[in-house]
Amino acid sequence: MTELAQQQCEACKADAPKVSDAELADLMKALPDWTPMAREGVLQLEREFTFKNFKLAWAFANQVAELAESEFHHPTITLEWGKVTVTWWTHAINGLHRNDFIMAARTDQLLAAP
Repeated sequence: MTELAQQQCEACKADAPKVSDAELADLMKALPDWTPMAREGVLQLEREFTFKNFKLAWAFANQVAELAESEFHHPTITLEWGKVTVTWWTHAINGLHRNDFIMAARTDQLLAAP
């Protein structure tokens, strides 16, 4: 995961390649807590994070939002009491790009941050 998190996101246009099935299988090895799922035919990467209370979940959601804004790559962030669900995908290509896996790995690193 650390190696993936250290990679750089690239600018993504509508003609950028989606990850292949082989790449997906390989990248998922680095992100075992994430789940690829299709919603309305669009493959997305999702993980649910749990916390002891709303305030901790809220703080984490804010960290994810700051991370997203720093790369100008924005996920769906669902905040609930004690839970944050983060869903990454690349809107421009209606699917998964390597950037989504980089951002998922960086999201995981937020939990280890002091």
